[in-house]
Amino acid sequence: MAADHYLKPDWPAPTNVRAFVTLRHNGHSAGGYAAFNLADHVGDAPDAVRANRAQLKQELNLPNEPQWLEQIHSDRAVAAHNDGMVRTADASYTAEAGIVCAVLTADCLPLLVCNRDGSEVAAIHAGWRGLTGGVIRETIHAMASAPEDLLVWLGPAIGPEAFECGVEVLEAAFESSMSESHAEAIAKCFVPHSKKPLHFLADIYALGRAELAELGVAQVFGGDRCTVTEASEFFSYRRDKDTGRMASLIWFE
Repeated sequence: MAADHYLKPDWPAPTNVRAFVTLRHNGHSAGGYAAFNLADHVGDAPDAVRANRAQLKQELNLPNEPQWLEQIHSDRAVAAHNDGMVRTADASYTAEAGIVCAVLTADCLPLLVCNRDGSEVAAIHAGWRGLTGGVIRETIHAMASAPEDLLVWLGPAIGPEAFECGVEVLEAAFESSMSESHAEAIAKCFVPHSKKPLHFLADIYALGRAELAELGVAQVFGGDRCTVTEASEFFSYRRDKDTGRMASLIWFE
């Protein structure tokens, strides 16, 4: 495996769980998609995307083609399958060995999930709409494992110094709160912008952690990268608009 263009989660997952995030270099795409773009919906040359996906499968020795999703910023979580179908959802989960769950991101928060004994995994795409809409909640509830038996790794997303947002994000976050303690945790995720009224700097990692804590998931790792500022490593829609997507993948053997 060419390890220089994959990020491996630093978390105490079981030894049979495999998890990776692609970085943007050492692929076949050109221009703003350079070079390891895995998304086929962003305007990149189809041949380049196919070559990148073939490279991904070979380098990671994937047991099957990933369960690719048509992501729509929803709360929909689906069971992943090895049937070649692209499913419309923003998360997938499986309790079957060799099934690869995957999400594509370029600022949104990817979450990789496994249980303690390595018999169930999930991948979640959580932009602010999906996060406040309940995509993490729906995925955790769809899994057979109890929340206290789950481990979650927060992959590379827009950092708290870069995520400037309007009041609609704040309002959506509070509307999604499940308890008084959850609302208090949400409040700490927003810092008023010093120069723009009704604008905030939001911490998408903290929002994810607050949601997971409310759901009873205590083992949460990662959440220390910034797709916007680390331009050599990550695609960023906010920074570049026309750009590629990283893939976050998880499966178990």
